[in-house]
Amino acid sequence: MRLILVALLTVAFLVLLGCESKQSKRTAAGVAESEQIRTKPQSDLAESRQASQATLSDPKAANTNVSFNQANAANEASQAIDRKIIRNGNLTVEVASPIEGQRKISSIAESHGGFVVTSGMTQQTSEDNSKPSVSVNLVVRVPATQFDSVVQEIRAAGSRVLQEKRTGQDVTEEFIDLEARIKNQRALETQFLEIMKRAGKVEEALEVQRQLAEVRTEIEKLEGRKRFLENQASLSTINVTLQTPTQIVNAVGFWYNVKSAFADGVDVAAAIVLFLIRAIIALLPVLVLIVLPVALITKVVIMRMRRRRTMTSGQEVEAAG
Repeated sequence: MRLILVALLTVAFLVLLGCESKQSKRTAAGVAESEQIRTKPQSDLAESRQASQATLSDPKAANTNVSFNQANAANEASQAIDRKIIRNGNLTVEVASPIEGQRKISSIAESHGGFVVTSGMTQQTSEDNSKPSVSVNLVVRVPATQFDSVVQEIRAAGSRVLQEKRTGQDVTEEFIDLEARIKNQRALETQFLEIMKRAGKVEEALEVQRQLAEVRTEIEKLEGRKRFLENQASLSTINVTLQTPTQIVNAVGFWYNVKSAFADGVDVAAAIVLFLIRAIIALLPVLVLIVLPVALITKVVIMRMRRRRTMTSGQEVEAAG
């Protein structure tokens, strides 16, 4: 019995010692945490004070950071938007042979993934009638990414560029507006379809059907405009005019003036002769249809009057004899 009591007392004593050690550990941990909680705000406060002092000492740094952030955000936003820009060009180029230049430009457009929309040729006679001038007009569509390179190659295909014009139109805002309007119309179409399913009367169903048709018509118009802008933005249009070189004449000197005066005199004489010929040809129908019949009738009348006078004078002579 004594041994059992000693063992029990020993166990109880050990349990009490363990509880006290755990409580002391918890107390120490709580004190440490409280110390950390107390010291942390003080450290945060010190850091904030240091930051504020740094800002006050160098206010340009804060402004620089803010401006850089705003600039980065603006750049990211601009890169996220796919710009829709319609680019067109007009070129007038002198070439030795417009027909050969037409073939070159067609091959240039095809090599860059483009094509020729229309092509036409006109021929004009020069003033001295020595050599007619030929001009070729082409309308070329090429990808917008190849616009600059195609223009440079067209410039290189001719001997001289007489006229060059490039235009650009940003339609990004209109394109975004069309997308938003199409989205709203699609949502409205879905609502009308749901209303039609719940329509209990024929009149209600017909009214919803009419409004649904109007919404779908508006969607088709908006989508058509959107496709047009996409096509114009993805493919650039280049109007090209190819013409033969113009001859430059030095209009100076005495003999040149004499030659010009003689040519003017010949032109005036030819104009007078042509006027007389045209006048005669214009008067021929008048002479044949009006003057000639009147002359014949007048001649017949005069002859009859002469005969009557002759007969009257003869009768008077016989009566007197």
